Parts: sequence; C-alpha cells; structure tokens
Amino acid sequence: MAGFVAVHTGAGNCIDETKYQRVIKEACIRATDILRNGGSAVDACEAAIIRLENCGYTNAGYGSNLCMDGSVQCDAAIMNGSTLNFGACTNVSRVKNPIQLARQICEAQSNPQLLERIPPMVLAGSGAERYADEVGCAMVDDSSLMISSKAKFQFNHYKSKYDLVVSSRNNKAASEEPVPVPDASNEVELAASLDTVGAVCVDSLGNTAAGCSSGGILLKVPGRVGQAATYGAGCWATDTDDLAIATCTTGNGEYLMKTLLAREICNGAFTSDCAVTSLHKTFTQKFLDSPLLPQQQDLYAGALTLLYYPKQSSGEVMWSHTTQSFCVGYMATTQKVPKFVHSPLPTYSVPGRSCVVNGHNFHLRI
Repeated sequence: MAGFVAVHTGAGNCIDETKYQRVIKEACIRATDILRNGGSAVDACEAAIIRLENCGYTNAGYGSNLCMDGSVQCDAAIMNGSTLNFGACTNVSRVKNPIQLARQICEAQSNPQLLERIPPMVLAGSGAERYADEVGCAMVDDSSLMISSKAKFQFNHYKSKYDLVVSSRNNKAASEEPVPVPDASNEVELAASLDTVGAVCVDSLGNTAAGCSSGGILLKVPGRVGQAATYGAGCWATDTDDLAIATCTTGNGEYLMKTLLAREICNGAFTSDCAVTSLHKTFTQKFLDSPLLPQQQDLYAGALTLLYYPKQSSGEVMWSHTTQSFCVGYMATTQKVPKFVHSPLPTYSVPGRSCVVNGHNFHLRI
C-alpha cells in the first residue's frame, strides 16, 4: 500500500531546530507505517499529530501554551478530503489528545442522529470533554497533567514580564512624576510562540486529510478560540478526480481566521497550473495584502500543503511562511527514512512582510 505524509511543528523563530527534528521524523514514521498497512489518510494524519501532541516541546496537547490564568485549553481539527467532513474541538483541558476528539467528531458527521438532528461539527469546553469520555478518547484526571515543564517555565517568565509592564503603567498613571515603562516589544515577540502542529496526508486510494492541533497563544484570554478549531482557517482538504489537496496552517490565529487562509490556499490551487505561483499569490493577496488585516503590523503565517494528481499518481508537498523559519518533515511509504527541513526566510526578506515558498515532488507506486 502506498501513501505520503508531511508534518510541521509550527512557523515562528526557531532558534534550535534539533529539538523538533526527532519528533517530526517519528511522526512521519508512525503515519507511513499506518499507510503501508492499508490505513486511511485520516488514520495516518491523526497518528502523526498524536505523536506531536505527546512530545512536550510543541504547543499542542501536552506542552500547550498556558492561558493568562495558568490553565491549559487546547484546540484541534481534522478534515477528510474525500467526504469533506470536518470535526473540531476547542477549550478542552482534560482530553489527552485533542486531535483524537476532533477525529471522532469528524467521523460522526456521517452518522445520522435520532429525530433527524444534525451531528455537531465543533464542540467546546466541558461539553466536548464529556463527549470525548463517552466515545472513548484518552482522558486525564487533572488538567495540570497536560502542563509540561517547558510550558510552565515560559508562562512564569512572560507572566512576570507582563505583570511588570502593567504595574509600571499603573504607577505612571497614578503619579505626576514620569515613571519609566519597561519596553516589552522584544518579550512580546518571543512570547508569540507559533509552534502549533499540523499534518497532511494522502493514502493509496488518493484520498487526503489535513489536521492541526494547538494550545493557542501564550497568555491568551481563557475561552479564546483559535484557528486550529475554526472551519476554513486551520486546515482544509478537498479531493477531485484531477486534484486532491490538503493544507494546514500556523501563525497569528486571529489573522488566519479573518482570512480563512486554509480554504483560500486550496481554492487558489484549483485555479492555477503552478503550485508555487498559487501559494505565493494566496499568501500575498489573501493574507499579507488583505484589507481584513492591519497593514501596520507584521503578519505571521505558515502553511504546509499537499497536492496530489491522481491520474499521474504523483504530487507535491509545499511549505510556505512569512515567519523567520518553519520546521517540516515528510515521508513516502517508498522511503526508508523521513526527510526533515528547516526552512528559513531569505536574508533579504522581512519577517511578517514577505513570503517564501518551497517544496518537493513525490510519486506513489500503487
């Protein structure tokens, strides 16, 4: 059986890519093992993301960024390109692997409910956790078990910086004497951890799947919903006789939601003969130059996109980003070892203002 998978650990400013290299390769190997044994694209996509959620280094599942109150709230979504079913969960704290719950919700879209009720597409909070428990998802008794040492350290570091800035501003407002306010610009940039995870996959039948999982931005407002749980923003997959495409995004969640970047990427691919041109055009016109977004701010985004041409049994995996760097990995069932890529923005490009697109061709021997 044949297939291909690609995964990412988020677009951002990756100082040490080695901490992601091992888990990216492990996720690819798990997914291709499933594909070789006849598993579906959805099966492989879910398995890859579960491995990324469990590693503790990424901003997903165990190790997710913490909210302003120190709690953990996770988002995840998955889409089946052959059925166009989509499932997502948001603000879950006790589901060990949020992507597992998203997959259950996605699969239930095809199951009729009593009294002609429409199955839910997105579940949130305690209701989502009850549903997860009912359908057999792995759960944790205490949400603190989802907090890694990395996440706790980052929270304590940036929360103290935040509190210092707030205190200084309050003192300045209450005093007639000028009080210096700490410059938090560099700290805010560092706090904008964009290491959301995602995966795209095609199986031996030519069916695709895309998924993503995230703990959201560090120090987010509790209850915030990110792009990883938003239809059309975090992931998208669509299969046709001529082209099957799947993509997953990462970056500034609110901006990805405003532009529905995942769906825009796929729509653009169907109207272009060149994947590189299509992706660059979408990132430029639909994101960087979008009238929906503040042009005075840096706009950070990344996308991992798989295009498969069923009639040629071949495809392309593309990575595009406006961030300083992007860590991705990919593997076909014909490969012995996965390929890891640390993609930097060219030195002449400005992060948040320009985009880079790269990729690799693959062929499925069915």
